[in-house]
Amino acid sequence: MIFLNSELSVAERSPKARFHVVPMPLEKTVSYGSGTAQGPAALIAASDQLERLWRGFEPCTAGICTTPPIDCSGPLDTALSALATRTEGIARAGQLPVTLGGEHSLTWAAVMGVKRALDRPVGIIQIDAHADLRRAYQGFRHSHASVMQLLTEEEGLPLAQYGVRALCAEEAECRARNNVIFIDAEDLVTGNIHDITLPDDFPEDVYVTFDVDGLDAAIMPATGTPVPGGLGYYQSLALVRSALKGRRCVGLDVVELAPIEGADVWDFTAAQLTYALIGIVLQNEQA
Repeated sequence: MIFLNSELSVAERSPKARFHVVPMPLEKTVSYGSGTAQGPAALIAASDQLERLWRGFEPCTAGICTTPPIDCSGPLDTALSALATRTEGIARAGQLPVTLGGEHSLTWAAVMGVKRALDRPVGIIQIDAHADLRRAYQGFRHSHASVMQLLTEEEGLPLAQYGVRALCAEEAECRARNNVIFIDAEDLVTGNIHDITLPDDFPEDVYVTFDVDGLDAAIMPATGTPVPGGLGYYQSLALVRSALKGRRCVGLDVVELAPIEGADVWDFTAAQLTYALIGIVLQNEQA
């Protein structure tokens, strides 16, 4: 399956493409709803119905190459190692990995691969309903609920979180201990905030991780842990756009889609979101 298959020319889908899509059908540590293993395939299938034109230009002209799915049938560590190797190779070639999940635990591997390739500081911009800062949640070091704890506390990467509205005391303490930047969903939504500014000392290179449950559950119910009171579609994109100003996106992922049978609109929403993020990255590079 190929992202945006019916819309791409042969040249646009070649290995020389600016963006390399990496499907990662990972489902190993889910703690509530299931279905993330079907997320990448559903998103890619829905992308066939997208239009090339987005906000007056065609992001796909930069090229979007869909790579083979990561094999997630074996142990979690093996799958994560394979993803890190894949994103490292893409980044070393000067291209940008777009990982499609699958559960959020994959972000650790995707980021670490990119960081190995660049060998310089990388900051993380996270859109999410959850902070994912629990340590080894339910006994899994690489739990989907622990991925940001690994990246910020153990790996030392700066983190900025937007849209969180489900947080435990352990995570609040982790935020304070590691100087995590955040504006939670209630403040963003009730304050109608669409623009944010990262501090000057935040890394120039940033990785964007977008958990679809960051969107309000009315917009995106097809996820394992939907939470009410979330971000609007355009609001979430505006937040990413403003966060990238003056910085360079070096990788991104869209995770936690859990398709609902017979409700293709949510798969299409995730596909449109992915294409919009690609467009935002390109617009930011051209600014």
